[in-house]
Amino acid sequence: MDKNQTGDLLNFCKELNLNVVGFMCIPPAKEEPDKYFKEIKLLTRKFNLPEISMGMSADYLKAAENSATYLRIGSSIFGKRD
Repeated sequence: MDKNQTGDLLNFCKELNLNVVGFMCIPPAKEEPDKYFKEIKLLTRKFNLPEISMGMSADYLKAAENSATYLRIGSSIFGKRD
């Protein structure tokens, strides 16, 4: 899906009575996450959504700098999965 179709997707979700409260972003592991976090932050603000789930153990500080409201830091707490 192209990011320009985000509004269409949100409208479709409303038609289905889904309560979309935010977006989630997992950037490619071998790329700088900041550009992805900034882009999802802009989309979240554009559509006036309160939540942004982004950032994992390796990049949670960048995610927090970009207004993440949820962070996924399981491997920092529980260790890496086998």
